[in-house]
Amino acid sequence: MILRALSRLLALSVLALASVPAGAKPAPVPVWAFEQSDLPVDPAFRFGRLPNGMRYIIRRNATPKDTAEVRLQIEAGSLDERDDERGFAHFVEHMAFNGSAHVPEGEMVKLLERQGLAFGADTNATTTFERTVYMLSLPRAEPALLDTALMLMRETASELSFDPAAVERERGVVLSEMRDGEGYNLDNAKDQMAFFYPQAHYPDRLPIGTAASLRSATAAALKAYWQRQYVPERVTLVVVGDYDADAIEAAIRTHFASWPARSAPPRPDEGRVLPEQQGEAHIHLDPALSERLTISRHGLWRREPDTAENRRINLMRQIGYGVINRRLLRLSRIVPPPFRGAGIGTSPVFRIGRTTNLIVDTADKGWRNGLIAAAQVYREALRRGFTDAEIAEQVANIRTGIENAAASADTRSNDALVATALLLLRDEKVPTTPAGVLERFNRNAPGFTPAAVLAALRADAIPLDAPLIRFQGRSAPEGGEAALRAAWNEAMLGPLRISVRSPSGTFAYTNFGPPGTVAADSTRDDLGIRMIRFANGVRLNLKRTDLEKDRILVRLHIDGGELIDTKDNPLATEMTQMIPAGGLGKHSQDDLETLLAGRSVSNGISAAGDTFVAGAGTTRRDLEAQLQLLAATITDPGWRASADVVFHESMTNFFARRDATPSSALANTLPGLLSGGDPRFAVQAPEAYQRLTMAKLKADIGERLARGAIELTLVGDFDPDAAIAMAARTFGALAPREPEFLPHEETRQRSFTPARGPTVIRHKGEPGQAIVRYVWPTTDDRDPVTVIGLELLQEVAGVEVLDTVREALGKSYSPGASSSLSRVWRGWGTFSVTASVDFADVAGTRAAIERTLADLAARPTDPDVLERARAPMRERLANLLKTNGGWLALTERAQSQPDRIERYQKARERLDALTGADIQTLAKRYLALDQAVIALVIPEGAAAPDR
Repeated sequence: MILRALSRLLALSVLALASVPAGAKPAPVPVWAFEQSDLPVDPAFRFGRLPNGMRYIIRRNATPKDTAEVRLQIEAGSLDERDDERGFAHFVEHMAFNGSAHVPEGEMVKLLERQGLAFGADTNATTTFERTVYMLSLPRAEPALLDTALMLMRETASELSFDPAAVERERGVVLSEMRDGEGYNLDNAKDQMAFFYPQAHYPDRLPIGTAASLRSATAAALKAYWQRQYVPERVTLVVVGDYDADAIEAAIRTHFASWPARSAPPRPDEGRVLPEQQGEAHIHLDPALSERLTISRHGLWRREPDTAENRRINLMRQIGYGVINRRLLRLSRIVPPPFRGAGIGTSPVFRIGRTTNLIVDTADKGWRNGLIAAAQVYREALRRGFTDAEIAEQVANIRTGIENAAASADTRSNDALVATALLLLRDEKVPTTPAGVLERFNRNAPGFTPAAVLAALRADAIPLDAPLIRFQGRSAPEGGEAALRAAWNEAMLGPLRISVRSPSGTFAYTNFGPPGTVAADSTRDDLGIRMIRFANGVRLNLKRTDLEKDRILVRLHIDGGELIDTKDNPLATEMTQMIPAGGLGKHSQDDLETLLAGRSVSNGISAAGDTFVAGAGTTRRDLEAQLQLLAATITDPGWRASADVVFHESMTNFFARRDATPSSALANTLPGLLSGGDPRFAVQAPEAYQRLTMAKLKADIGERLARGAIELTLVGDFDPDAAIAMAARTFGALAPREPEFLPHEETRQRSFTPARGPTVIRHKGEPGQAIVRYVWPTTDDRDPVTVIGLELLQEVAGVEVLDTVREALGKSYSPGASSSLSRVWRGWGTFSVTASVDFADVAGTRAAIERTLADLAARPTDPDVLERARAPMRERLANLLKTNGGWLALTERAQSQPDRIERYQKARERLDALTGADIQTLAKRYLALDQAVIALVIPEGAAAPDR
């Protein structure tokens, strides 16, 4: 096999050499991938290149209005590191926020905060194997702010200072990030990469690096890496937003044209993916891992330029894999299912190979049945092909996505357009117009026949002959690696037994009775929110916008929610999110996917606070179908036992991971502790969840779904009168509902634990991992001035803790503060400060947090800190109603909770009125150290810290 693979590689090399005539110069490398494509580029993008080799992409866009996104992409990541530089690409990313030639050390983040950019949300960066990207989200499209953003990007690209003291402080932060990422998931990923890609370079170049290389990194060494890799020809700047394109281009030239050109070093050898690797099996165990089998074969990497023909072929591949995965999904929904889930696909491994994977997730000890069933689906598909109905379902879903994109093309968001630009840089995907995509799809669709799709799939998928088989789980399969291979061989050689029925018929829920009549109709002139009440009691809120063409957000609230839970029945609503898995009375979940193929509809539902909430995004064409589906979901749920199986298995996996990491241990333990052991907020015994069924859920919440008050909200691009008529034919036609949302006063009571001081929570993760969290009781959200005051205190505390625990001490990667005041639970609210740290640093971190909080209470907040905290809040308020999501948040309870609108309208005034002395008063009132619950999440078996 090795000789055969080497022969193929040699043949390819000979062909490549033969294609260049002797003495001819090689073709110049194109500046942009689309220069070698027949696909027309979206003309709204502007592409340019400075004389120094730096590229830029510009697009004017006004969604959201008066905002912009800036990205600086460096084509250098962890694959570019030398052996003694592991983790340097990521370390340099951190240093970009630590000072440069023209921005003093520690001032870059502060400068952005004063301009209204929140650290983390609006100011961020990421490092991968192949690139580093710096990201700024500009809350205002002001020329001065763009100038600041480009100045900072230029500082990052060529002017970083690498002060040794700053490197030393940041080292602790980077090591903290490394520590936080350790655990069973990372161990599993490393093991998987080592098995499947033993001669590839990337498993040894994880972006986080190694502790040894990070600890030994010097300022000079980091600077040397940065100077070598950050060169103009490796840099592309992307600016998308509400600016004139000429002005952006001029600003880019002003800031970057003076950057001297330098040659980029070649990327180190990336190693090999081995097409000849076969017939091996491997087992990896961890108590937190659910059972999974991965069956793989590798092939050579194929360069496939983004052309019209290759897109046509790729669509057929997508359809083929989609049909097989649809068969696998359908099989996972029978009772009992052979596996929890399965899927097949083929993907490149950088540019050194590609892999076809069949992945099968099974219940504990169910690996054999799952492997055989999934393998037979794969085998049957490749042998017998597909049906016309299966192809039609996939084509309908793809067509809908393409048509929806074309309909909303003129109001794509800045984020979506940035993603399109980055796809060009990362995957050489030509940015074409959505209308062009639709035109090509319609032209090609008649050729998407079962035979053509099967041929495209066979040409792409690497045959799973003598495949690599990897098992992960909690206990080894009986018979070990030999049993894995034997099961695969049985599936490949035995008779085909897998047969899955496709549904037929039409969607049965289009008639809910005579349309309801409108009993009340009013409009808020200030905001244009229209409020309808039907004769059956159903409320309807409408807000028409033109922010996103042909996009509509739907939100449904039904009285009850978590308030149905009681101390005697604390898990009453636990399975609510499984209702869609039970399908409808007349259709299973699986049947619905086929019957509604090509429709932009969904029916997720959950218990959230005082209501059951269902939400969806749809289009004008499918709005009525969406309303029909939601109305059917609450009036005729299927309550099928197939959902029980899925839920019970998910809970088995939950308990296996309940305390596997510090964060999971904290999340699953603290709510019960803070609530004094109230069973409604505490994790119950495993057997309690295994006793839950859809039949019990029906008994517990069925009456609420049938009779509870309803408030339905539509936000987006729709015709109001048509939408009212659709709502009248669906929700307005239902049997009368309760006229008001019920008070549920008994279950609104929630008490904060009287215990204060340290409490220890144990985790089973890495021995060096710990979390320190301080939690104080505050109040509920009835007083809007207190609400916004505590929100500002949260931002101030976050700034201060970041400055001390992260920047000054280098103890924690992401310390922060949070205020949560409940609208549901009477008197309930919490304020918390959290830091994830090394176990050895728990005492020092506590001391730093306590000093920080004592300072907040001891004196009025520093004016600069106050402004750095308040400015991003102002921008969030100013930009809230520039998106449909913001309008939905404001509108969804406009009739049952009208005070939410008044709060929004006065929020800026109340925010601006707050002073440093007000923040001090709130800190003194709520953040007394002797009133805090101090959760210390430490390793199992470790001695509790003395303080």
